[in-house]
Amino acid sequence: MAALQHLSSSIITPLPSQFHSRFHYRRRRALLRPSASATRDSSPPQQTNNPISRRQLIGGLHAAAAVSLSPLGRKALAADEPLSEWERVYLPIDPGVVLLDIAFVPDDPSHGFLLGTRQTILETKDGGNTWAPRSIPSAEDEDFNYRFNCITFKGKEGWIVGKPAILLYTADAGDTWQRIPLSAQLPGDMVYIQATGSKGAEMVTDQGAIYITSNGGYNWKAAVQETVSATLNRTVSSGISGASYYTGTFSTVNRSPEGNYVAVSSRGNFYLTWEPGQPFWQPHNRAVARRIQNMGWRADGGLWLLVRGGGLYLSKGTGITEEFEEIPVQSRGFGILDVGYRSLDEAWAAGGSGILLKTTNSGKTWIRDKAADNIAANLYSVKFMNDKQGFVLGNDGVLLKYLG
Repeated sequence: MAALQHLSSSIITPLPSQFHSRFHYRRRRALLRPSASATRDSSPPQQTNNPISRRQLIGGLHAAAAVSLSPLGRKALAADEPLSEWERVYLPIDPGVVLLDIAFVPDDPSHGFLLGTRQTILETKDGGNTWAPRSIPSAEDEDFNYRFNCITFKGKEGWIVGKPAILLYTADAGDTWQRIPLSAQLPGDMVYIQATGSKGAEMVTDQGAIYITSNGGYNWKAAVQETVSATLNRTVSSGISGASYYTGTFSTVNRSPEGNYVAVSSRGNFYLTWEPGQPFWQPHNRAVARRIQNMGWRADGGLWLLVRGGGLYLSKGTGITEEFEEIPVQSRGFGILDVGYRSLDEAWAAGGSGILLKTTNSGKTWIRDKAADNIAANLYSVKFMNDKQGFVLGNDGVLLKYLG
């Protein structure tokens, strides 16, 4: 099925649910190789005379138990050392499952869902301390092994999108989920969805299609007039490096609270933005030599930009711009994969080989949380639901919970 080159602005009526998109969506790779100069900090933790907390005591008992059962001895103990502001939550999932998104019900912060590959949906009712597999009958299809890409809530209404094409909707905070049929002519794979209000949502595909619904997903209206490929191929003289005869897809897409989008091309050689009311995506040259890994929005409305191989940049001022300045970070040569803002001043960055960085001055300077170096995983997603609740997702089923 060829991708649509023109998106009609009229209402799209969905077809029966047996129609599924056959496009393949590439998510960004979490694994990054360190440079030749990168080395692991192997110095042992320093001893202190400070009294330990109840959480640290319990964590130490668990670590001791693990050592008594493990032939790795000291290495097993090091792997389970508590983090300064984060703790690891162990999940009941199969090895190899890739975690993709997490969200909580705004009306009940203790109730949340965690998504992943291999049709993985986990549910928590204690704020993320423990998780249990969740079965959704409407998403169980013996012919497909769904990859659930994104979940969102507003009030008690929630949405899940995945690949092959699947759309789930709940009106009761996730107690029950209804499968919404989709058109077989949907251009690209659904990679992002945002709940916007009463039965309303905004959905994005990896080819740049943006659709809006106001009736629970039964009808969708196109917000842009054409796919990104059509826009770039029509404007080959736009001066955007790497945009001529573009046939790729997004590698990442992020939405601001105001509804603005920033997306990175699949090769990372340029980025695109879209604001409500614009008929097309706007392409932008990257202002850095290395290719872009990821981009997103700061708490003050500006942009952050990560480059492949390690490097963090912040835009000058707020809003959409092509002017960025590099911020020195101690990434040990490993790539930084995501940034999440806890407040206007505090943010956390995560990356390869357990890299965790923190800023308390809006990104001007960053310090490394060395305790996270002992986590043998690449951390690729940072999400804060509010200033007291946050999580970091990593490969091999790693989930870190913010302690505050």
